[in-house]
Amino acid sequence: MQNPLSFTFFPMLLHLMIITLFTPKRTLALEPACRTNCGQLEVKYPLGTGKGCGSPRFHPYVTCAPGADQLLLTTHTGSYPITPISYTTSTLTITPSSMSTCTAMQPSISNLGLDWASPFQLGPSTFILLSCEPPTSSLIVNGTPICAPSTPFLCASIYTCPAVTALGLPLFPATNTCCVYSPANLGGEGELDLGELKCSGYASVVSLGDVATDPSGWQYGVEVKYMEGGLGSYDIAPECHACEMSGGVCGYAPPGEVGLGLLASLIFWAAA
Repeated sequence: MQNPLSFTFFPMLLHLMIITLFTPKRTLALEPACRTNCGQLEVKYPLGTGKGCGSPRFHPYVTCAPGADQLLLTTHTGSYPITPISYTTSTLTITPSSMSTCTAMQPSISNLGLDWASPFQLGPSTFILLSCEPPTSSLIVNGTPICAPSTPFLCASIYTCPAVTALGLPLFPATNTCCVYSPANLGGEGELDLGELKCSGYASVVSLGDVATDPSGWQYGVEVKYMEGGLGSYDIAPECHACEMSGGVCGYAPPGEVGLGLLASLIFWAAA
C-alpha cells in the first residue's frame, strides 16, 4: 500500500526545487534599481532605465541619466533626450540639441545617426534641411534627388521664422537653400551627414499641428521606431507585461538574457 504522505511530500519537494533553480537571488538586483519612470516618462518593457532593466537589446542605448531624470537614447553620434514614447506604436521621439526649430536655429556641428546593431530605425519624421548650397533641386544621394517637390510650403513656412538669421541667412531667404527630405535616409554610415549634403542645419517635424503653414505650432523632433525581436522575446514579453500590470518592473541578469520580474524589489518571475 502506497504511503499517503507521498501524495503531498513529492509535489511540495518538486515545487521547492523549481523555486530554488529558477528564482534569481536578490543579489542580482542591480544598482541603481530598475525604475518604472524617468522624469515624467513612464518606462515599460522592452525599454529600461539602466543595465539589467528592460530587454538586454536596449542597453546601453536607452538609459535614465543619473541625477537628471532624463531618458536618453545614445548612439555613436551622441546622446539625445527622449520626449514622448508610444508603446502602442513602438515609437519614441528624440530632440537632438543640434536640431533647429522655429524659435531657435543653429548650425549643426554633429551628424545625427543610429547604430546598425541597435533595435532602432528612423521613423516617418519630415526632415527640413536648412541653409544649403543652392539650388537644393540638385541635391542627390546615390544618384537620386532627395528633395520632395510636393511640400514646398514647408520651406516657405519655416523661412518666415526670424531665427533663420542664426544660420547666416537673411530674413525671408530664398527657398532654394531649403530642402524637404522625406522620407529621409541616414546613408551608408547610418548618419544624416549635413556636411556631405552641404547644408548648415536641419529641422525635423513629427507633426504639423492644426495649421500646417505655422511653423511655431509644429511638433519638432525625430521619430524613431524600435523592434523588440531577439531570442525568446515573444515568450518573455507577456510575462513582463503581467509583471508591470502588478506594479513591478522587468529586467534581466547580466550577462545572460534571463528575464525576471520585480515587485516592490521582490523578484517574482524568471525564465531561463
